[in-house]
Amino acid sequence: MKPIPDKAEVALEYPDKLYIGSFESSSHYEVHWDETGIAVALHQAGGGDTHKTVRIHFRFGLMAEILAELASSAGKMPEPAAAKEHLRSAAKSFYRAVEALADDRAAAPSKDGEALSAEDAVSLLHVLE
Repeated sequence: MKPIPDKAEVALEYPDKLYIGSFESSSHYEVHWDETGIAVALHQAGGGDTHKTVRIHFRFGLMAEILAELASSAGKMPEPAAAKEHLRSAAKSFYRAVEALADDRAAAPSKDGEALSAEDAVSLLHVLE
């Protein structure tokens, strides 16, 4: 697990209940790939009402759609410029990692068939630049 460098907020709405939580620098996160997608967990340690964990899993197809949607609306992203640079750098790292994975798998048949396409990754990278 890694410390959360900024802040995450979660709202879970049911017809009769609303759960809201925030995770800040005292909280931790973890993210990993599995055979069907990406798992993200947010953790805040503590006793009583302060301990909380949120877990979410995005299948590859949904994650690709989320990235594509972010790419198409990146022009609407508000300032500050520092956040944009941080996202741009992370997107480049993500693109390089996915591209290297694609290069490694080019010689062998793909097992999952749902990886982020090179075209989607390039689109994301260009919009964030």
